[in-house]
Amino acid sequence: MTRPATTVDQLAADPTRAALHRLRAEVAKAVVGQEGVVTGLIVALLCRGHVLLEGVPGVAKTLLVRTVAAALDLTSRRVQFTPDLMPGDVTGSMVFDARTAAFTFREGPVFTNLLLADEINRTPPKTQSALLEVMEERQVTVEGEQRVLPDPFIVAATQNPVEYEGTYPLPEAQLDRFLLKLTVPLPSRDEELGVLRAHHAGFDPRDLTAAGVRPVADAADLAAARAAVGRVHVAEPLLGYVVDLCRATRATPALELGASPRGATALLGTAKAWAWLNGRDHVVPDDVKAMARPTLRHRLRLRPEAELEGVGVDPVLDTVLATVPTPR
Repeated sequence: MTRPATTVDQLAADPTRAALHRLRAEVAKAVVGQEGVVTGLIVALLCRGHVLLEGVPGVAKTLLVRTVAAALDLTSRRVQFTPDLMPGDVTGSMVFDARTAAFTFREGPVFTNLLLADEINRTPPKTQSALLEVMEERQVTVEGEQRVLPDPFIVAATQNPVEYEGTYPLPEAQLDRFLLKLTVPLPSRDEELGVLRAHHAGFDPRDLTAAGVRPVADAADLAAARAAVGRVHVAEPLLGYVVDLCRATRATPALELGASPRGATALLGTAKAWAWLNGRDHVVPDDVKAMARPTLRHRLRLRPEAELEGVGVDPVLDTVLATVPTPR
């Protein structure tokens, strides 16, 4: 995912868009590089969607999410998913209050704006499924009572792509609840040098205020931006293009499972957000192509024989994008 090519004039004409673009500079005070992942998190916030972050340990996934929350003046909480974590540890539970001799609800860490679900694949399916209602309905139901989560609310879950011992892979139904799957890459040599210089100078990842991270946007800006994204126009041929791309994944021989209709609606939403970030009030085919991989890659499942041959999901998507006719 590349950086949106918004001009200075476009940013000056729309303060809300300008505020979200300033987010990259603010995050860069604590996190070196990773602009594409930051953009993906912005797209998810604009679409009210959740993000799955995949990368090897030590590429600042946790720090990145915390810094984005701080720069957007949002509350954030972190849950370390472990094999012994219970659903109530995530959503909250009823506890007995000896003073009142009654049960009261104690909120879990999901009652926040940005929930960091660290190493989500290290907890059993019973606890993973506790997030299904949270992610889909944005509420928690305990003892028959529904408790609404704050707005905005998104889940940013991390997982390690190289270590599978003692893990519980997310089922397709839950993967489909994530709007985007973003791959967090290793830094370049210059970026890694920047990381070392920052730590040598005394940078403490636990103290973002000392690093100079300040809020550059807030929940009101996000609400205004979401409304603007909702007004982005999509021509009928572009709607057909999104449908044709998703249907092509279902007919691809290398795939056992293609993109569902939920995947098509997700791709439409992320393309609109990408178009708005680029300063346009309408979607063009390049917007769809830019968001196809992060929006669809986790919704597809390779056939066993394709996996044995070393075929990856992204190259399959590249083939689909190259073969489906692009509308003018």
